[in-house]
Amino acid sequence: MSVAVCAFTLSGCARSGEVSPLERGAIAQQIEAQIRGAYDLSKPGAEQRMIALYADTGRIVSASAGQVTTSRDTLTLGIKLFWQNVGSNMREPTWIWTHTYVDVLAPNAAVFTGTYRVPHHTPRGEPHEIAGAMTLAFAKRGGKWGVVQEHLSDVPGQVQAPMDTTMKMP
Repeated sequence: MSVAVCAFTLSGCARSGEVSPLERGAIAQQIEAQIRGAYDLSKPGAEQRMIALYADTGRIVSASAGQVTTSRDTLTLGIKLFWQNVGSNMREPTWIWTHTYVDVLAPNAAVFTGTYRVPHHTPRGEPHEIAGAMTLAFAKRGGKWGVVQEHLSDVPGQVQAPMDTTMKMP
């Protein structure tokens, strides 16, 4: 084996777990596009697009509202129940990503974190908004990116201003 072939082979092996800046950008764009497409409420089928974000195989861990589930079936049921009980009551909803971050960890692993707001109207026509943050860990399995772990947190209905610590209490 020539020295050039040996050096090329070794450099490829050393780099196998690394991600170049170009690859990192392409993966981040792909993940971001997948998320934005799933949460585009201007198009029908958001429920199914959101479900399609999750890996088809293996365990999926979801932490939300102080609970943890590890079943794709339970997660799917939760998304369907959200759309039956909340989503169906939103009139003219718009999903707005206020901040998004994608960290590419490896050629087959990435993490998306974002904050969002969903202004809409209630069935009575009153303005209303839900908001929160989510972190979605993606793995590439069988050539497809899918969520394998998530953490969701809602902004409480009434966020109180922080207490003034210089205020004297009686």
